[in-house]
Amino acid sequence: MEDSLPLRDRLNLETARISWPELERYFASGKVIHVIAALDLVEVATTLAEDNTHKLQQWLQNQQVEQLRDEIAIDWANRHPDNLWAVVVAPWVLVQERLSA
Repeated sequence: MEDSLPLRDRLNLETARISWPELERYFASGKVIHVIAALDLVEVATTLAEDNTHKLQQWLQNQQVEQLRDEIAIDWANRHPDNLWAVVVAPWVLVQERLSA
């Protein structure tokens, strides 16, 4: 049944909270993409999955989407934030730290 859902809806169902220890091995292999909190994580995942290079390039140029930087990884390793959300668009793991409401 999930296969009949639009891609965006399927990706939305696949988002989940994730802890830094769960992300470490993906970070070590260079597979973690950081999405700033101002963007919709599912929209970014959908854009990547659909290979919409024009839209993705805009986010990359504005540093709104980028490979997870060492400084952020160190911060997350030290803080262990509980508001990290992730979705997989193989081979990438897209991660966003959601702002507290």
